Parts: sequence; C-alpha cells; structure tokens
Amino acid sequence: MKKVIVIGGGASGIMAAIRAAENGAQVILFEKMPQIGRKLRITGKGRCNLTNRADIEEIIKNIPGNGKFLYSALNNFSSEDTVNFFESLGVATKIERGGRIFPVSDDAGEVIEALTKKMAILGVEVRNNSPVTEILAKNKKIVGVLVNGKIFECDAVILATGGASYPATGSSGDGFRLAKRLGHTITEILPALVPLEVEDDFIKQLQGLSLKNISVKLLSDEKKVAEQFGEMLFTHFGVSGPIILTLSRQAARLLAEKKLVELEINLKPALKPEQLDARILRDFEKFKRKAIKNALNDLLPAKLIPIVLDRAFLDENKKVDEITLAERRRLAEILQGLTLTVTKTRPIEEAIVTSGGISVKEIDPRSMESKIVKNLYIVGEVADVDGFTGGFNLQAAWAMGNSAGKFASK
Repeated sequence: MKKVIVIGGGASGIMAAIRAAENGAQVILFEKMPQIGRKLRITGKGRCNLTNRADIEEIIKNIPGNGKFLYSALNNFSSEDTVNFFESLGVATKIERGGRIFPVSDDAGEVIEALTKKMAILGVEVRNNSPVTEILAKNKKIVGVLVNGKIFECDAVILATGGASYPATGSSGDGFRLAKRLGHTITEILPALVPLEVEDDFIKQLQGLSLKNISVKLLSDEKKVAEQFGEMLFTHFGVSGPIILTLSRQAARLLAEKKLVELEINLKPALKPEQLDARILRDFEKFKRKAIKNALNDLLPAKLIPIVLDRAFLDENKKVDEITLAERRRLAEILQGLTLTVTKTRPIEEAIVTSGGISVKEIDPRSMESKIVKNLYIVGEVADVDGFTGGFNLQAAWAMGNSAGKFASK
C-alpha cells in the first residue's frame, strides 16, 4: 500500500487526502492547527462559497494569477464535479448572484463536517497540532517528513500549507520555506483580495459608508489599468468592498513597482455627461432657493456632499441659483471622477488570498507533481495561483487537490 502524507488541512489538502485514500493509499494528514479547515470555515463570510457555476474558460479568466496553468486540473474536476462531489457527501447546494455556489445551509461548518466524515470513512489519519518542520528527500526523491522531531517515512508528499494570508488559520508561509529548502523558486509574495489604504484625509468622515452601482477605475501614473462596477465601502483607513478587493491584486503589484496608484470613483456611471448635467439642473430647479449643500440630497449620500463640494471648489453655502455653468460642470466632473490616492495595501495578514508562491513553471500541470523533487505534489495557495472572489479560489483548490491525490497514490 502506497504511503501518502498530506501537509495542511485546508481545501486542497483535504481533497487530495480523500482522492489518495479512494485510490487505495494509506494517508496521514498533518495539520499544525488544533482543527482542520480553519480558513474554509471563514470563506464566504462563514457561508463557504464552494465554487462558481462558470465554465472552465470563465473560471480561468477569473484566476489572474496563472489561471491557464489550471486547464488540465479543471478539465478533470470542473465546478459541476465540485457540486456533484458535495451532493454525494450530503451537502445540498444553491446558486446565487454572479454564479456563486453555496451550501443550502449557508454553513461552512456543515462542509467541514462532511469532509471530515468522508476522510474518516476512507481511513485517512488526521493529526492536528502537528507542524511539519521539514520535507525529507534523497537524490531528489521524497522519503518522508519531520514532525515534532520524529521522522515519518512515505512514498509521496502533498504540500498544501496555504499562502501567507490569515495566519490565524495556519497559513503563515511555512510551505514557501519548506519548498525553498528543496530547491523550488518562490515568486514575490504580495497580498491579493485586500483592502487599500489611501492618503486622503476626508476618508475618516466617510467611514462605514457603502456605495452601490458605482464604477471604480484603477489608475497607474494617471493611465487606466482596470475598471470594476459594483459595490465598495469606505473604512477608517481607506476603501474595501467587492470591487476594491478585485482591483487590489493589480494595485499591490503597481505599488511594489513604486508607481503612482489612484482610484477614480464614478458615482453616477449609468449617466452620460449630458444626462448628468440635466439631472443636476432638475435638482437645482427643485432646490433653487437653498444653499447648494442642501440641494444634493437626492443625488448623493449626506456624508459625501461636503467632500464632493470641496473637491469641486464650491462654497457649500452658495445659493443654487447663483451657481455658474463652469461651477456646475466642475461638480459633474467630480461626481464622475472622485479620485483617491492609494498609499499601500493592508497587511498580507488581512488579505483573503496570497498572490505569488511556488513557481508554477516547476509544477507539472497535469499531476501537480514537482519537476524538481520526485513524488512531491504542490496544491492550493502555496503555489503561485490566485483568483478573484466568487468561488474561484476554492474551485482551484478542489481541482488541484483532486489531481494531486490521484497521481500521488498511483
């Protein structure tokens, strides 16, 4: 019987353990934390966004960090396969906005329980509180691992330690160190899906304000790099929310290159400039005897009014019927181009995923086996693979774990 050791009890590690055991291998899963599935428990705000119903091409588009590397893995384990797999474990699923797939129960705990039960049925030995300090190889071939000073011999190792984000869940970059010692290249580690800090002081006044149906452009040295439409949130340090998290991966890379990084917020993206001007004129007519600060309540959230007026160089006490054409145009420009200067991302510890990791050039995309060390398999976030929110990162994890488990047990 082939002996397979899995390092890390996250999504990809658990899937790899299940597949290896199904193929007849004797499997031990070492997890350094007191329980497995810690990060899985907090995904999708505790509801566990299992996957996305998108087809393979669309999933790859939503994995900007080396999505094409996953073609083979996703062909062998698609989002449909993920749904079928969880249904077979008794986890009923549902589809929500944007094709996101969740358990009907909205409970990540149910998912972990089902996976744990499946491993128990297959005889996978799970050892918690067991950090692997070294992967042992002889002549570039796996021979075992070192855990708490004790050597465990094996035929294959599946490295599934996660990235460097959310260290409280156990992902603290251990896998990068273990792989580097074996000769692997680690690409630059940066936060992805992370809030952004800005230098603009007025941010503190907007804390807690959520904006919907707006668009945000990411600018590098005043040139547009990317744009997203949807929802964002102002915080005490800067900005967060779905569209900011999506833009943050590119923002992090631009900041690392010492570029000027800005966000241009269009508060009224559905309106063409002439339509917005007509809308402003309507509001001005309605509130013509009032100060302008009291005439924009139909157009903007109250917290934003003083900031927009300040950016448009408009005296907030000026009467609406005294506003000139040039002033009205300035107001419209700010409504469709409120700019923030990004200074940095929040720390990697606050990122949902890690961008960077073990170079995919050193991993066989079919089997997930290392090209440097025979019988070492690399899966999940420890590899240089990362995607947007919406179930794409978990789908990548399931697919990579599926491939590695099957090949490691052959």
